[in-house]
Amino acid sequence: MNSPAMTMMRVAMRMAVWIYRLTNGLIGGSLGRLDVLLLTVPGRKSGTPHTVPVGFFEHEGGYLVVGSAGGSPQEPQWFRNLRKSARAHIQIRSRHTDVFVRVTDPAERDRLWNDVVIAQASTFARYQKNTDRTIPIAVLTPV
Repeated sequence: MNSPAMTMMRVAMRMAVWIYRLTNGLIGGSLGRLDVLLLTVPGRKSGTPHTVPVGFFEHEGGYLVVGSAGGSPQEPQWFRNLRKSARAHIQIRSRHTDVFVRVTDPAERDRLWNDVVIAQASTFARYQKNTDRTIPIAVLTPV
């Protein structure tokens, strides 16, 4: 479905990525108190690389990204792509890094959700409350 709202979202996302790259994250490198990285991952069907800005948490030498989509019923497309990819590329400010991707199992997800995500950004609790799905977490480990 290609509604005007979806078209606007795609345009806004492309602009956010362009501005982040242009300024090395000086603009777009944070959202409130949450830092933002650019995540580039191949499309699960097309294989074409897609880049999106994503909030992240530093954890044990790597990074956690959360597929919350603000608590929407559907998992974000970028997270669905991560599930099918063993590797991705991230940009944090001016630093570019290739990463291994691992989606957490339920026990690890629950531990990281409470100890890292909610501890640092309690807004995510509201997102989980707004949806019936379990919001997933992926671990990105530098190659």
